[in-house]
Amino acid sequence: MLSRSRRLLRILRIARRYRLHEFIDKSTLPPLPRLLLKLLPRRSANKAGLDRGQSLRLTLEELGPVFIKFGQLLSTRRDLLPPDIADELAKLQDKVPPFDESQARTIIETALGAPVTSLFAHFDTLPMASASVAQVHGATLHGGEAVVVKVLRPGIEAVIRQDLALLYTLARLVRRYLPDGRRLRPVEVVADYELVIIDELDLRREAANACQLRRNFEDSTLVYVPQIYWDFTRRNVMVSERIAGIPVTDLETLQARGTDLKLLAERGVEIFFTQVFRDNFFHADMHPGNIFVDATDPANPGYMAVDCAIVGSLSDADQYYLARNLLAVFRRDYREVAQLHVECGWVPPETRVQDFESAMRAVCEPVFERPISDISFGQLLIYLFSTARRFDMEVQPALVLLQKTLLNIEGLGRQLYPQLNLWDTAQPFLEHWIRDRYSPQAVLGRMQRQLPSWLEQLPTLPDMILNNLQQSGNTSARQVRELELRTSQLERRQQCSRRRQLLAIPVGLLALVLAVPGGSAHLATVPASSWGLAALALLLLWPRSGQQ
Repeated sequence: MLSRSRRLLRILRIARRYRLHEFIDKSTLPPLPRLLLKLLPRRSANKAGLDRGQSLRLTLEELGPVFIKFGQLLSTRRDLLPPDIADELAKLQDKVPPFDESQARTIIETALGAPVTSLFAHFDTLPMASASVAQVHGATLHGGEAVVVKVLRPGIEAVIRQDLALLYTLARLVRRYLPDGRRLRPVEVVADYELVIIDELDLRREAANACQLRRNFEDSTLVYVPQIYWDFTRRNVMVSERIAGIPVTDLETLQARGTDLKLLAERGVEIFFTQVFRDNFFHADMHPGNIFVDATDPANPGYMAVDCAIVGSLSDADQYYLARNLLAVFRRDYREVAQLHVECGWVPPETRVQDFESAMRAVCEPVFERPISDISFGQLLIYLFSTARRFDMEVQPALVLLQKTLLNIEGLGRQLYPQLNLWDTAQPFLEHWIRDRYSPQAVLGRMQRQLPSWLEQLPTLPDMILNNLQQSGNTSARQVRELELRTSQLERRQQCSRRRQLLAIPVGLLALVLAVPGGSAHLATVPASSWGLAALALLLLWPRSGQQ
């Protein structure tokens, strides 16, 4: 806890140094951060000569990889950010300060068990690019193949785990103190992000992901994924094919070559939906620093994707409901949107469909009144998210990665071609996917793929049926015994109640006699035979043990 507090104080100190307090209204801050800002040294609040974009970028760089990746996501949303901030955050893609070249050599030689000079015919000591988690060096294999060598930053895992611990602390505070804290499920979201970013620390996972994506698009001209050289790949070092593409943000070069930017933007959307729905395996870190363009044929441009460390996939149910929800939004069928949210459990089952439908219509209709090419799907998601508070809709951690990727894709597409009509590009694809997935041929194909598994389990089917019947019978017998036990317990309680009532009669009579003046004296004159008859009467009235 002490280390997290120190980290929080460091964040506040860095924010103060770069004057980020000027970005916000301090009156909206909770009391503790507001007090800490006042207590920080005034001398640290002097970074003259920096504009707001530079201040934000330098703050994120100094805070480390978790915050840098957040800045990378923001840099793709030029429709949400002022140009000066977007331009500065774009420098986070591959211009993070590199670590020392001698450290890179040591890491490579330790991992691969040989000197760099024997591993490579040529090795560039100056890194080609430096990102938040790793940096990349150019090299040439002894066979003449041009490659890139990716090396993890030394000590990066400890830094990331420290930041994750702080994020967990912040998430728990949000869950506990904010009105919408539980609905937003911040701890689950951080846990989901932890799995993603920790996977980035094993370059063998990234290599395996790249191989899978390469196979998925092996016969396609839409996207090219570089080849992996497994003999030179370890947990903290990865060697892959070096590509010669144009950075997707270099619009000047793309335009000079006459690249069809409209087609390029539409293909980006097509690639996204193909990965999500056809392959169910999508590149989930598609910021501009990881995307290049093959403009060899300017009329038929394609993409080149690197850095496959973060990938995502959905369950069959999530795929189905996501596709139908998107189609329903495209068609403005708000009734179906509401029903699907209830069906898939994204809102509580007691939600009134007609109320949810009405809220969706109120949010979406003003958006759709604008020209379709001007509608930001990401902005629409923000509107829908704010409306969901009324219906206690929880954040779905499994879809957070997909939402982030969709925001990246739309931001990138609109940067290439501002008039991009994402809706017209996506709707035919989704309709085709649903039609094909649930066609008789597709259902028969899935049954054929499952047939070997069914045949393998067929000999055990009679035993499974018998066991289920026995379990059902045992359950029924157990339920009967439990019912008999509850009935017996109820009868015993009733008998005890009757006993108390019977005892109350003689006790009450005795109390009445004692209350009468001289009553106690009369008791002494009662014959012993009368006391015996009274006891016999009580015994006859008392329930027998077999009646209990």
